[in-house]
Amino acid sequence: MTHYDPNARPRVIVTTDPELDDLNSMLRLVLYSNEIDIAALVYSSSQFHHAGSADLGIAPHRWPAPGDRMHIDIAVDAYEKAYANLVRHDARYPDPQDLRALVRVGNVVDVGDVSAPTPGSDLVRDVLLGDAPGKVFAEAWGGTNTIARALMSIEEEFAGTDRWREIYELITRRTVITAFAEQDPTFAEYIRPHWPELEFRDVATVAWGYFAFAVVSDEDREYLSPDWMRENITGVGPIGAEYRVWGDGKQMAASFDEEDYFGIADATEGELARLGYRVWCPVQPAGSWLSEGDTSTFAMHIDNGLRNWRDPSFGGWGGRQVRDDADPYRWRSVGDWGLQTEGPVVDRGEAAQWFGAYQRDLAARLRWSVTDTFEGANHAPRVIPRGGLALAASPGESLALAFDVEDPDGDAVEVRAWIDAGPSTATAEVSASPDGVRVRVSPDALAADVIHVLVEAQDDGAPRLSGYARYVLTVG
Repeated sequence: MTHYDPNARPRVIVTTDPELDDLNSMLRLVLYSNEIDIAALVYSSSQFHHAGSADLGIAPHRWPAPGDRMHIDIAVDAYEKAYANLVRHDARYPDPQDLRALVRVGNVVDVGDVSAPTPGSDLVRDVLLGDAPGKVFAEAWGGTNTIARALMSIEEEFAGTDRWREIYELITRRTVITAFAEQDPTFAEYIRPHWPELEFRDVATVAWGYFAFAVVSDEDREYLSPDWMRENITGVGPIGAEYRVWGDGKQMAASFDEEDYFGIADATEGELARLGYRVWCPVQPAGSWLSEGDTSTFAMHIDNGLRNWRDPSFGGWGGRQVRDDADPYRWRSVGDWGLQTEGPVVDRGEAAQWFGAYQRDLAARLRWSVTDTFEGANHAPRVIPRGGLALAASPGESLALAFDVEDPDGDAVEVRAWIDAGPSTATAEVSASPDGVRVRVSPDALAADVIHVLVEAQDDGAPRLSGYARYVLTVG
């Protein structure tokens, strides 16, 4: 039996379709590849994009032209140009050739294509079966079909053999599918019926998609603006140069796409309609934020102290999930807007509350990509607990949370603490000082209640960066 440690650093598989927001998410992902154990980068299809097949008589749909450089390769190319600087800021950044070796083409011919194994599905299969220190997260930025094909190959090989129970238990114990909604039918039609205990986290969030402008706070609107984007993202190095923004003159697909008007600058909705476009997202100023819809799938893996990957109910930069009432192994995003493009925008702040911190952190990493000394850029502080993060408490009890704060640049750091109301079932009073945090549990707390206390250390560098610790108090 392959060794499994639920507390070990997770391994990540990415399957992705050629949407412009997938490119932006991929560019962010390579900047966080020092934090994330990436095991596969695989092209896949979805209900929105498929490559087609002349031999099978299937026309391509919203797919790049033959010979075009695809978005995973674009991101790795840009990363390679920035690598010499990035590695000066963190030696854990992988060699560009190691990342390039993980790129495969998966099942891309049609929507829900699982007709045959592909190089991409075979790599996913090998990662799911291979030796991994802890959980394996299979991310579907498009459809789940390439992941489904990998699971089919595993079932075809082992079902009916002496090893099937062992293999089934291994896969279901450590594999988590994270997806921005279900973008093809393969989860419902194959994965859930054949792998009923496989964990599925739907991480669809408004804050990281095309409608971010509708849900971020007034304070954080700065991070959507053309000026901020140009100064901190698109004007910074080879990775920033590939980042898509409104009105940048670029297109996704080989032929006319009635939904892809994002590259057209300074056109009104009426003018776009006369050109044949279906304006489903309100036009924004040229140069402003466009979308990173799939960023929520890997935000949980970033080692910032919020620990979202350990438990989906904890929440973090990519939002928070709650268990689905109809499926005990399925989690849905709090404030999920799914794939709707009409109707009211709903977001409870679970993801939007972190928008500014995550954007500033991205800006810092892009600055690393063009800075050849560690001292030339800012780096996030860390909150280091002096003990466990899981604590027992009694109603009315006062506890001291002791920790150290380290800032790699020697910046001044401000510490604050608060109760994370989303996953908490009881309240507490919290006060922070340079020496620590004190928490007084509400006298009304009941046995088995939980209280999540978040401690944030924010430096005074440029940009301001944050590190966190999440304490979970259980009332006895």
